[in-house]
Amino acid sequence: MDRQITIIDAHAHLWLWQDTEVNGLKIQTLDNGKSLFMGEVRQMLPPFIIDGRNTAEIFLSNMDYAQVSAAVITQEYIDGLQNDYLWEVEQKYPDRFLCCGMVDARQPGYLEHAEALINQGFKAIKLPAERLIMKDRRVFLTCDEMMRMFRLMEKNGVLFSVDLASGAEQVPEMEEIIAECPDLRIAVGHFGLVTRPGWQQQIRLARHPNVMIESGGITWLFNDEFYPFTGAVWAIREAISLVGIEKLMWGSDYPRTIAAITYRMSYDFILKSNLLTEEEKTLFLGGNACKFYGFDNPVRLPYIKNMSE
Repeated sequence: MDRQITIIDAHAHLWLWQDTEVNGLKIQTLDNGKSLFMGEVRQMLPPFIIDGRNTAEIFLSNMDYAQVSAAVITQEYIDGLQNDYLWEVEQKYPDRFLCCGMVDARQPGYLEHAEALINQGFKAIKLPAERLIMKDRRVFLTCDEMMRMFRLMEKNGVLFSVDLASGAEQVPEMEEIIAECPDLRIAVGHFGLVTRPGWQQQIRLARHPNVMIESGGITWLFNDEFYPFTGAVWAIREAISLVGIEKLMWGSDYPRTIAAITYRMSYDFILKSNLLTEEEKTLFLGGNACKFYGFDNPVRLPYIKNMSE
């Protein structure tokens, strides 16, 4: 990429080790990038990460190569809580990473943990809300403890990063949160699970001034189509028609997506598309995220030619 636009990744993951359960099913790091994942072995990382350690340093190498200035590190229950490691990462690389803390809202008592994370200094908290709809029970985003947590976050200027269940299942709950906490900044992930029915209802949440949409996992969702993901670009065009380009941000869902494609490929299909204007590309790939997440002085990275060029 010889032109210099600021690129910010609004949705990525880091961990040192996976060792957890979701709905009673085990997730555990194996070798050569593989993990035991809910009863089967899956390629969780590229196979050259032989020790399973998805570290900040490996990601920074990818970011520097792809000229990505900074990244928002989210969390997911399938990786286990990574708060201790992510706090270290943000202290070590404050100009490159904004790391989300995470509480386990599947069990009561998480408000106290959220308060501790906020007091520690985390500027964002992530909830993989789709995991709160379990086989035997459901934790509503509007329950008393949850709403108390959101009010605390709003009071302290802590951002709320959330991945929702397919379609509109949790959209009414989100509307109630937005009404109750109008100053709580919210980033909705996975582009509303764009390939699932009713995804537009999640996108429409961004009609509220405090809500943004990020596209983490969009290449995974369009994996059957594969590069150059033309269907994904058309979905971005539809989202623009619903809420405007100023409400949309790029995210990669690194590292899981780069088992199939390179990190640079996770955004260059946007750069090379003729379906988006240069201004739309600039805002989507980094301009909007800089403003929303507060990356005031993003680093500028040189383009390094491949040996094949």
